[in-house]
Amino acid sequence: MIYYKTTDEVKLIRESSLLVSETLALMAGLIQPGITTLELDEKAEAFIRDNGARPSFKGYRGFAHTLCISVNEEVVHGIPSKREIKNGDVVSVDCGVYKNGYHGDSAYTFLVGDVTMDAVNLARVTKECVFKGIEMAIAGNRIGDISYAVQNYAESFHGYGVVRELVGHGLGKSLHEEPDVPNFGARGKGPKMQEGLVIAIEPMINLGTKNVVQENDGWTIRTKDRKISCHFEHTIAVTKGKADILSSFEPIEAAVKRNKNLYQETETVS
Repeated sequence: MIYYKTTDEVKLIRESSLLVSETLALMAGLIQPGITTLELDEKAEAFIRDNGARPSFKGYRGFAHTLCISVNEEVVHGIPSKREIKNGDVVSVDCGVYKNGYHGDSAYTFLVGDVTMDAVNLARVTKECVFKGIEMAIAGNRIGDISYAVQNYAESFHGYGVVRELVGHGLGKSLHEEPDVPNFGARGKGPKMQEGLVIAIEPMINLGTKNVVQENDGWTIRTKDRKISCHFEHTIAVTKGKADILSSFEPIEAAVKRNKNLYQETETVS
């Protein structure tokens, strides 16, 4: 069942989503060669709790951490550990926050130091895919219109692999609600979107093929061909016109610009 949100509920989800954005901005300032993914996770949890919220992911289906941190060929659900970030790494950070009874969810991929142009281009296109999907998130359109926009841009225009096994989702009082929001599909298919629908649009795009496998830890998903993957995510509310983006990349990208350990993009999309 799809739960449509009131204006007041959307405001609360925005508050949670913006705290996620601020948490990711904190990570953007901390990521550097030598820091461990567990250190990042601990800093994120402390920040979230200091702001009167709790991590959405911690305890979810037994997950033990605040962040999912996926490096290089890891697509999503990477478990924070004593692994050190290295120069040239592609680091995707996914974060959820629960505050005032509602969840927010967002993800961003960071490029550490001297990365390849393959990584730069994949990150750029993956982020652009988020906004291709958001453009279609209008009352009266169908979920498949979002799915097609993402898949067509990533695969047909750029030749990348779009992950099939993992999808975006509704959210609100629960972290994962109906409907699923795949990053692949056909225009005109799926549930019709109505005003008040809140969804997370989160393309997971691989440099190589679409195929993925799960590691033995029971969580981490990586590319089968071990080529890099990128992941970006926004939480949005559907309206009669242009979608209302409840999370924000602006504080994250401002922090990236200040961190000389990260690759500096020439253009930003918020």
